[in-house]
Amino acid sequence: MTDAADLRGGARARLLWSYGLGDVGTGMGAALIGFYLMLFYTAAGLPPWQAGLAYGCGRLWDAINDPVVGWLSDKTSSPRWGPRLPWIFWSALPLGLAMAAMWWLPPWADAWAKFWVFLLISVVANSLYTCVNLPYSALAAELTTDVPLRTRLNTARFTGSILATLVASVLAGVLVKDLRDPSSFLPVGLVSGLIITVSTLICGWGLVPAARRCQRPETHKGTTRRLLGRVIHNGRFVRVLGLYLVLWCALQLMQAVALFFLPIVLQVPEGWSRWILLPFLVSTLLGLWIWNRVSHRRGRLVALRLGSGLWLAGCLAMLALPPLDPSVGPTGSWANLVKLVAVLATITTAGFGASTAYLIPWSLLPDAIDADPEKPAGQYSAWMVLAQKVCISVVMVLFGGLLSLSGYVQDLGTDQPASALITIRLCMGLIPAVLVVLGQVVMRHWPQQAHQPMLQPTPH
Repeated sequence: MTDAADLRGGARARLLWSYGLGDVGTGMGAALIGFYLMLFYTAAGLPPWQAGLAYGCGRLWDAINDPVVGWLSDKTSSPRWGPRLPWIFWSALPLGLAMAAMWWLPPWADAWAKFWVFLLISVVANSLYTCVNLPYSALAAELTTDVPLRTRLNTARFTGSILATLVASVLAGVLVKDLRDPSSFLPVGLVSGLIITVSTLICGWGLVPAARRCQRPETHKGTTRRLLGRVIHNGRFVRVLGLYLVLWCALQLMQAVALFFLPIVLQVPEGWSRWILLPFLVSTLLGLWIWNRVSHRRGRLVALRLGSGLWLAGCLAMLALPPLDPSVGPTGSWANLVKLVAVLATITTAGFGASTAYLIPWSLLPDAIDADPEKPAGQYSAWMVLAQKVCISVVMVLFGGLLSLSGYVQDLGTDQPASALITIRLCMGLIPAVLVVLGQVVMRHWPQQAHQPMLQPTPH
């Protein structure tokens, strides 16, 4: 066994490029789901509460299967490919097909019939997503024990993810002709499904040389049953988990609300709204690399505090942004132009800070895994992702319920009641701001020393 930190030259470049590609497919799928799935469900005829329920139940199932896949991937290794990679290779094609199917419009008029079809497809797609993403995520802790390289691996990972999100936004802007027509979403699903399969297979191929020689998870009888107790007593993991929950829920909520917030609350034309997402994503990508440098020079917690401050400022500014005058175009008057610039500045600031939600929790996770002498990376990754998905499912169900209670009606288009406008604005600004602040509270007592005493082995 060798540590990937010993790799040099082309071998190290292949490792970083391949690991970065691993989140391109799943990142593209997650981006389309995060920005467009609620919109697709409501356009398909589901009321907001039912759309939120379909979205939330799909993510809840996604959470339930995480520990199972984590446990199995901890026990899966191939002399030909190394640990984890068999899951990635065998799930790549089915994942692409299932992700494409998520955007198919059932031909039945009944809302409940559509609900059950959407939910079934979501369960299959999310199961396959876990089969690729969880083993891939766990590999970072096994490829190397070097903290700077782990941070670089996660920087490469989320660079790929954010670039995929940018591509997904462009594809959606070009291929989705009408956000109110549910049948127009399928082309972007088909194209993204192909990209998901190809990028996942290339990632697995590129990681094979390093994975063959990386450390293997130790197999212990009863590991899954004993791990929950170990997780609870692993202080570092509990804090990383709490940070990940609040930051990722804030980010996912903002993604889901964005295409309601821009055209309905701020009166940005629908065609413009899809493209205004791009500055947010570009600033997120730029922030990822800047916070990576700050992490190396001043530490990950300093990067987290600085990024959270910018994110918080952007969220609070969302509460005060004035709507454009819909009687003229976004650049049809000086007043509209100034308001549009304010919108762009706000979402760019929020995106720059929100990149810490991608980088920091996952760069801290290997530290928590190292505190456990058994180092079951698949299981720790599984519990982290499980809790995150449960939280997101609850958030999306609540968002759908709040929309329905606020009086939001899909058929009204941008002419929604004041209560709906206030609810959407709060979901875009105030609630994410509170979650970002909670992230700082969670990390108050993170150990500053390089190492902490490891957990003691527990009896089998």
